[in-house]
Amino acid sequence: MRRVCGLDVHKDSIYMCILYENGSKIESVFGVLTPELDKLRDLLVSHHVCEVALESTSIYWIPIWNILSVDFSLKLVNPYFIKQLPGRKSDVKDAEWIATVLQKGLIRGSYVPDRMIQCLRQYERRNHELSKNIVHAEQRMDMILQRCNIRISNYVSCISCKGYQKVVNAIISGESNPKVLVTLIHKRTLNKHGRQVVEDSLNGFVSDTDRDILRQYRDERMQMEQHKSENKAKMQAICEAHYCEELELLQTLPGIKEESAANIIAEIGVDMKMFLTASAIVGWAGLKPRNDQSAGKIKSRKITHGNKYLRKILVEAAWSAARTKDSRFMKMYQRLLARGKSKQKALIAVARKLLVLIWNMLSKKEAFNPEYKRRIQAA
Repeated sequence: MRRVCGLDVHKDSIYMCILYENGSKIESVFGVLTPELDKLRDLLVSHHVCEVALESTSIYWIPIWNILSVDFSLKLVNPYFIKQLPGRKSDVKDAEWIATVLQKGLIRGSYVPDRMIQCLRQYERRNHELSKNIVHAEQRMDMILQRCNIRISNYVSCISCKGYQKVVNAIISGESNPKVLVTLIHKRTLNKHGRQVVEDSLNGFVSDTDRDILRQYRDERMQMEQHKSENKAKMQAICEAHYCEELELLQTLPGIKEESAANIIAEIGVDMKMFLTASAIVGWAGLKPRNDQSAGKIKSRKITHGNKYLRKILVEAAWSAARTKDSRFMKMYQRLLARGKSKQKALIAVARKLLVLIWNMLSKKEAFNPEYKRRIQAA
């Protein structure tokens, strides 16, 4: 007799329902500490449960998955795709409904990577978070300088450029003479805007408090940059030890370097069996146009929601590929622009094409163009 289990996962509790084929059921509530999870596992084993489905509630499902994955066939279910049962008023009913739809085969499991890919993904997403925090720290530093009436950010290319950072370091060290500070700015900037204008933008009043807070933000930024470098080194070591072949394959694509290849592996893994078709992984990444039409009229062609981390990596790679001379991606990008598509839509189309090629390359273990990397290195 087939027995299935549904788990409704919360921050501090787990509602369980074991469902038999004859309709009988066993319901219980467990805590989330490890001894409680061990009790849950033992109960499921004693009732000979074969399949377990649980909702992907925030990160609370991960400890449960780690403990139960050894003994059971698990399905991680997006709550969005589970139809709400009218009249349900309790979390026990939620667990029963999850078990019911699992028993009837009405749900499909979400992609859960193996442990090594999960480690890669943790480093990759931590770097994504660090990048955002670095930008925030730079913006706060510029806000302090603007308050001191130092307007150099109006003239440099970006606030992360070397000249700007040299000015910040000099101000933190106590330098306030604009004639000295202007010598730290690149000559191209001085020629473009005029030396006197740039020098005037460096003439302001900086208090000791401003310098102290600037130093704090600078130190935070430097520490985050160091953490990013450490994470990249660890990702590279993992990829070279376990996914060396796939890392090399992905780098045969224009626009994808070693760092991008490692980030892509961190998000989709190397086993494409979870994505039966290229269309499936494109939809999972959120790069597929919506099919929103009624009465023969198309209402929207916006891309679907999906993996925002993978989408960002692919769009950045698409931008690089679209600028690679004589590549098929440059021709595709220019062709779409000539048809009246916006730059953003053209980039999304190139990113989608890249992902389809990546799926085929990893599925067949074939390079896109083995000679491409050698030609670039020789040039």
